[in-house]
Amino acid sequence: MNNLSENILSVENLKMYFPVTRGLLRKKVADVKAVDDVSFHIQRDETLGLVGESGCGKTTVGRCIMRLYEPNEGKVIFEGDDILTYSPAQVRGARSQIAMIFQDPYSSLDPRQNAGNIVGEPLKIHRMVKTPAEYKDRLEELFAIVGLDPGMKNRFPHEFSGGQRQRIGIARALACEPSLIICDEPISALDVSIQAQIINLLQELQDRLKGLSYLFIAHDLSVVRHISDRVAVMYLGRIMEITDSQTLYKNPLHPYTKALLSAVPIADPAVEKNREHIILQGEVPSPMNPPEGCAFHPRCPMAAPECKKITPELRSIDNKHEVACLRV
Repeated sequence: MNNLSENILSVENLKMYFPVTRGLLRKKVADVKAVDDVSFHIQRDETLGLVGESGCGKTTVGRCIMRLYEPNEGKVIFEGDDILTYSPAQVRGARSQIAMIFQDPYSSLDPRQNAGNIVGEPLKIHRMVKTPAEYKDRLEELFAIVGLDPGMKNRFPHEFSGGQRQRIGIARALACEPSLIICDEPISALDVSIQAQIINLLQELQDRLKGLSYLFIAHDLSVVRHISDRVAVMYLGRIMEITDSQTLYKNPLHPYTKALLSAVPIADPAVEKNREHIILQGEVPSPMNPPEGCAFHPRCPMAAPECKKITPELRSIDNKHEVACLRV
């Protein structure tokens, strides 16, 4: 693990509610509470894994940090400044230092542009190069750093495989030498054989480019284990548990984290046969009408009467382990 000391990003009490409207006058009737009071930090050179079931608000958190969505409340402090207070011009400037790798390498690339123009566009927008020769050299460097032949820069996205397209997306994210990259489920749309290659590439880039941090969003805990220094577990718009990767897998405290880990298969058949499997009852509640008290209590095997009334806050169990559960 990295030597961590300095926060590059601090998210404080972030809320993102999407209004639900009905009728001809589009009257607001409810809110979808996609992100509901989320707080965490990322340190320089660190990878924070953000995991949870589909629809729990992981991607929304990433898009709020990028200011693709405008949050209702909270702070997103990047390099000491709250970027939620930035003007549109300042946001454009900040995006040279915060980049994003998208989930789907098929839809995140413009099919009308060749790979060279896609990767080189941030260089032009943020004026990172001064001459055509400098632009050409930087473009070839970016292709090489992600394992692509620079001679492929004139090809269009449909001429690449899924893994190659995601490498183009990574090269585009690296173009302005960002200090933080938000990886929004960057391998979930890829073949299993390609997923490990992309994970290894991201780790190699972090080792090579000093000062680079990742927010790695995923729903697969087995993937997050290999790349993350710390892991935050989300459920229904709230963070349930945060700790370092090793502790989470050896000593999970929240019943939801335990259930997620019990669903991750283990290669040893003897261990897999004898370990406890936690089957959660019911469906994930709607974020439009979340339950009172702890969001997880309708499905929790440890739920007590107070769990229906009190919303647990994240609290420190020890120096590096935080959990939002009344029963822990």
